[in-house]
Amino acid sequence: MGRVLAFVERDLRKFTRNPVIIFSSVCLPMVYLLVLGNSFQGTVKNLPFAVIDQDHGPYAKRMIERIASIEAGPGTVEHIIMLDAGKAEADVRSGRLKGALIIPPNFSKSVSRGTSPQVGLIVDNTDAISTAALQRVMTEAFTYLKVDAISVRPDRRIPQLRTLELYRKLDYDASIVPGAVIMAIFMGTMTTGAFSVVMDRFQGVHEAYLSTPLTKGELTLAILISGVFVTTLIALIVLGAGIRLTDLEVASGLSAYLAIVMVIMLSAMGLLSMMCFLLARIDHPRIVGIFGGFLNIILFFPSGAVYPIESFPPWLRAFSKVNPESYAVHALKSILFKGMNWSAVRDDLIFLSGFTIVMYTLATLNFKRTL
Repeated sequence: MGRVLAFVERDLRKFTRNPVIIFSSVCLPMVYLLVLGNSFQGTVKNLPFAVIDQDHGPYAKRMIERIASIEAGPGTVEHIIMLDAGKAEADVRSGRLKGALIIPPNFSKSVSRGTSPQVGLIVDNTDAISTAALQRVMTEAFTYLKVDAISVRPDRRIPQLRTLELYRKLDYDASIVPGAVIMAIFMGTMTTGAFSVVMDRFQGVHEAYLSTPLTKGELTLAILISGVFVTTLIALIVLGAGIRLTDLEVASGLSAYLAIVMVIMLSAMGLLSMMCFLLARIDHPRIVGIFGGFLNIILFFPSGAVYPIESFPPWLRAFSKVNPESYAVHALKSILFKGMNWSAVRDDLIFLSGFTIVMYTLATLNFKRTL
């Protein structure tokens, strides 16, 4: 029994002398709780939404008042008043707005006369969660229009909502294809690139390339190139399988596929460069596993792949603005679901390029070229 207790004491000493393991065991679960808990809040909030009032009558004002009260209460939408319906539609297509309500001329007169008034709702139906939330808000706003008499027949003064879906209908399994591709890219960064260097250090065979005249920048670049090649191939296989299994039609033909490849390669380069920076001085694969699980949670779930970023709390929305996976997800959704051109994903490509340059520079500076 004494020998068993001696081994137990040895194992406990090893644990207490490893601050990384202690940190991951105590602190990371709390980080997971914060990120996951706020990434799936259940209630959709803060959806940017435009109202175009072409009527300016009493019932139009009542509807806008109700929308404003919903914004002040549940906070489902953040509405703005716009004058140009064409500009509102363009903003919905670009993703700046989640939807736009058009109240037509003579709307109030139609409500008063009971001649089946109609309003138009323009939505980005590639985001099914936001679309359903906006339709609920509009239904609630309609019930706020008070009527003076109760009829046994359907009240023709209650407005009818005509929803204009800008894009083709998406099944749920098709909507998660971009998220699957981003996950494949991340998994590729975990099995190539810097991970290979960590394994070389762990096995004691890294002296082979340290004895060459290659500089730190050249070593980092070589690691990056090999990792990008494998990771891009993995992501393209997952994308092809996703398109095949979900019967997803990619618009814009060859130009769309070229844009997709560009987004995948830039995303892979950025994430691989980040991993090279973080793992530049790590020499044990167990720490890689800890980093991998941690980064997978905090990068993927706040990226907008499964839930609208607008519904996150302010601190998580701020993080999404510097999360490279957020830009990769937005770009892939814009190309795959909306048939957007290069200009629509220009900002995403610029951010991913800048992120890659910064991470590559930091990785080169942090790379350990000694034993």
